Amino acid sequence: MFDTLSDRRSATFKNLRGKGRLSEADIDATAREIRIALLEADVALPVVRAFIANVKERARSAEVSQALNPAQQVVKIVNEELVSILGGETRRLRFAKTAPTVIMLAGLQGAGKTTLAGKLGLWLKGQGHSPLLVACDLQRPNAVNQLSVVAERAGVAVYAPEPGNGVGDPVQVAKDSIEFAKAKVHDIVIVDTAGRLGIDQELMRQAADIRDAVSPDEILFVVDAMIGQDAVNTAESFRDGVGFDGVVLSKLDGDARGGAALSIAHVTGKQIMFASNGEKLEDFDAFHPDRMASRILDMGDLLTLIEQAEKTFSQEEAAKMASKLQSSKGGKDFTLDDFLAQMEQVRKMGSISKLLGMLPGMGQIKDQINNIDERDIDRTAAIIKSMTPKERAEPTIINGSRRARIAKGAGVEVSVVKSLVERFFEARKMMSKMAQGGGMPGMPGMPGMGGGPGRQKKQVKQAKGKRKSGNPMKRKAEEQAAAARREQAAQNGGALGLPAGQDAKNFELPDEFKKFM
Repeated sequence: MFDTLSDRRSATFKNLRGKGRLSEADIDATAREIRIALLEADVALPVVRAFIANVKERARSAEVSQALNPAQQVVKIVNEELVSILGGETRRLRFAKTAPTVIMLAGLQGAGKTTLAGKLGLWLKGQGHSPLLVACDLQRPNAVNQLSVVAERAGVAVYAPEPGNGVGDPVQVAKDSIEFAKAKVHDIVIVDTAGRLGIDQELMRQAADIRDAVSPDEILFVVDAMIGQDAVNTAESFRDGVGFDGVVLSKLDGDARGGAALSIAHVTGKQIMFASNGEKLEDFDAFHPDRMASRILDMGDLLTLIEQAEKTFSQEEAAKMASKLQSSKGGKDFTLDDFLAQMEQVRKMGSISKLLGMLPGMGQIKDQINNIDERDIDRTAAIIKSMTPKERAEPTIINGSRRARIAKGAGVEVSVVKSLVERFFEARKMMSKMAQGGGMPGMPGMPGMGGGPGRQKKQVKQAKGKRKSGNPMKRKAEEQAAAARREQAAQNGGALGLPAGQDAKNFELPDEFKKFM
């Protein structure tokens, strides 16, 4: 979504590298490029003006002019201003002192509120809560049925006493859901309301009535991240008509330019709290302004990557795999079964291209990442599963006839099986070396990057002595001259230059030199 902004940003900061100090022209040129990048990303004009003014003011200040690397200081300023525009600190949900906590969803038609209700329910369930989804969208055809299906997939309860399709009173349903939640011991109630247009006064009034009936602790405005400039106008009309406490961005994985996300928090003064970035129910998480700014600036999002890994990977399994790789057998205990288990764990974390996109600097190989075939993992799994248990445990026994049988079972060419086994041996060797503290192979002398100190002995170049002449007469004359010089030095105090007759052990420095010692 932020590709346009990221590409422009990369080109802009590349021009600043290597400059010892920034002139007024450099600052103006950088600000102009950033302004164009923001406008192309569909950011609202008032937001762009405020952003550029802040960046230029700080870029001219002492924090940049006195910096060792002014270009990096400008990147730091842009990063901090981006975080500020996106809302500053991460905003958490407010929970009621006495259960249940009521969360009301509001937004335009087609913004994805019903699906998002299921995602939020699943996310809260993972946090240890017991959410209840309430079907108050009784206008849209099959909205009640859709919420029931989404709730079932998320494994959370649903309250849907009315069939919908224009039948039933949404205000009464919302009011009754609170008592139902108390009776069934649900600590969170998520109220899904009907989608409405900003100009639809009747539906706006209905949303206000639902708000008054249930007194929600949080009103979340759900906005389609692909809506563009109109997102700001819609948010303002909802703020004035119903009011909301936070923003939820849906469809963040779309290919629109994403300016709405940068605009809405700044214009409305309400922070983005959650973001939905995929079709699956698991593709939903809290919105972190600092992490989003890092992604836009191609600095990666390692914290989110670590959090996803912690959710997916078992600490016990990870320790077990590490011990196999650190064993004295050089990682030979690590089998193709372990390799398959690791691949399946990574697959649970989500799309490979998304995971790679969270690493710093990946914007430079964006096209290659986008062209990754996610089905390669499935093909690899099919090949490994076509092997016998003994072959998986001891891949060295896989000969030509076995490769042919495995290839036939997996529906691939024999060369693909051979390539997989060879790559497995290379990967195992590399992982074993890294697990044992050797770092990446092939880069000796770099701590953590292979070998470390002592892997390769530094070759000390022997100093060349003074060359002797090949002419016997000339060489004899040179030796006599050297002997004469040694004798003269001995008479003047020896090789150390000490006064004649003075022992080196009893030598005293002159007083004028002692003050320097």
